[in-house]
Amino acid sequence: MSDTDRTGASAVPAPERDAPRRKQQFELGSGPGRVLVWFYGVFTVAAASRSIVEMLLDFGKAPLAYVLSAVAAVVYGFITYSLVRGGETARRAALVCCAAELAGVLVVGTWTRLEPSAFPDSTVWSDFGVGYLFIPVLLPVTGMIWLRRARKA
Repeated sequence: MSDTDRTGASAVPAPERDAPRRKQQFELGSGPGRVLVWFYGVFTVAAASRSIVEMLLDFGKAPLAYVLSAVAAVVYGFITYSLVRGGETARRAALVCCAAELAGVLVVGTWTRLEPSAFPDSTVWSDFGVGYLFIPVLLPVTGMIWLRRARKA
């Protein structure tokens, strides 16, 4: 018997047809992944709001810091989207972005410690995220651990 009826519609119920895709999404965005989605979502809004306000009100004061905060917001947003979307391609893209995020936090954190005058105002990643309780340095590490484990699931 065919999987389609006379109208050409699939006779296989939608839940069974869509099961592989839901399983992929479940792997990334559920359990610990759900906590990561929440944190990355909050940080997307926080970094974007901060950078927009700073750029609009006083861009000339610390353009590098404000642009870096905007870059952080974009990275956070992409990771959030990838975790929600699920799938192997999204998992790999999120893993690369988490590694780039960690590199950014380490570079900017070190830079702000070695040459504070380069940053007249702080960024999300300044001093390794001290203004955000060091979550910016912990989040990509946690994300990479989760994304590597999700591959095996």
